[in-house]
Amino acid sequence: MTDLSADLELGPVGQEIVYENDRVRVWHIRLEPGERQPLHRHDHPYLVIAIQGARNVVQTIDGTTIDADEPTGGVVYRDPGAVHMLTNVGDTTYLARLVELK
Repeated sequence: MTDLSADLELGPVGQEIVYENDRVRVWHIRLEPGERQPLHRHDHPYLVIAIQGARNVVQTIDGTTIDADEPTGGVVYRDPGAVHMLTNVGDTTYLARLVELK
């Protein structure tokens, strides 16, 4: 199986690291309506905590589109390995903390 991301320049998981130690890294994510997070890879398992929810869409590196509505206060766990980008397709600002488990 070919790694489609091998020759791509990938962006960061979020806009800013707000906390990090030897066990976790916490990212701040903010997407305005219509804004897209760049293509990025998750090398660690992680939790996403929606501080202010929005209607999002995930597009994987192979072109698959997945609805990812995230209600305010919602928490989701995801396994590592995903290469994707996230787009806020709603009409509210999306704010989240993404906690990578090292």
